[in-house]
Amino acid sequence: MLQRTRRSVRHLVRPYPLRDLPAGTMLDLPGRGQTFVTDSGPKDAPAVILLHSVLTTGLLCWYPVIPALNERYRVITLDHRRHGRGIRSDDFTLDDAADDTVAVADVLGVDRFTAAGFSMGGGIAQLIWRRHPGRLNGMVLCSTGPFFSEQDPRAQAVAEKVGRFSAPLYKVLPKSTRLDDTDAHTTVWAFRQFLSTSLPDFGMFGEGLGRFDSRDWLGDIDVPTSVLVSTRDKVVPPSRQQLLLDGIPGARRFEVHGGHACCVLGAEDFIEPFGAAVDAASVHVPRAIRS
Repeated sequence: MLQRTRRSVRHLVRPYPLRDLPAGTMLDLPGRGQTFVTDSGPKDAPAVILLHSVLTTGLLCWYPVIPALNERYRVITLDHRRHGRGIRSDDFTLDDAADDTVAVADVLGVDRFTAAGFSMGGGIAQLIWRRHPGRLNGMVLCSTGPFFSEQDPRAQAVAEKVGRFSAPLYKVLPKSTRLDDTDAHTTVWAFRQFLSTSLPDFGMFGEGLGRFDSRDWLGDIDVPTSVLVSTRDKVVPPSRQQLLLDGIPGARRFEVHGGHACCVLGAEDFIEPFGAAVDAASVHVPRAIRS
């Protein structure tokens, strides 16, 4: 326990550095709204859309992996609705987030892509496969499962309390407009990104996560799928991550020996297995001959 605490403090004080962070823009999604999007790497390369976790942003969740992926992929990030500079909607569902992602692909002229999701983003990736047949070349599911613990009424009550009690604090916290200031220390930049999402929405996010459950249709998934298991995860236990491997035909297992925030806190151990997982899922092989 003490060792994990020391590791977390070290990552906060000396986080993975900002390197070659792509510039972004507000993208209009007809009939849906506007969201912040980055689009980097060779435009003629296979496309990977990165789907972030709850209470983060597209860049905050994924900034460590983007430069390496850009060497061989077109990499797209977006802020999911009610996160960061995402669509300002009255409610939040993973179904809407999945549809938003496909709308981003449409506007950018991307027909097929690999969806890589971390935690909440993994649920969104699964819903893209279900709601938009034929759009995915593959999926990479990181630190996620076929359902989220917010289905537990007690967990949902905690989420609602966090949202309710954080509302007064959020009102007095400084709201930075310098989200694109990459000259700042990484911790300062990350804190600004974090505060760009409304903490009082936590209860709404918990409710949206709690509605997601893919267990009944995991066996129908027919695209190459990589499951990156965070072996020290206390939020989405490895046993729940294993359900994806057990349920999705031909799914391949990759591992990172980290906790639930391993994509950022301990990113140096995340980048290599994540890249391998993307490579494995991005080669479209017919289901009948996949191993």
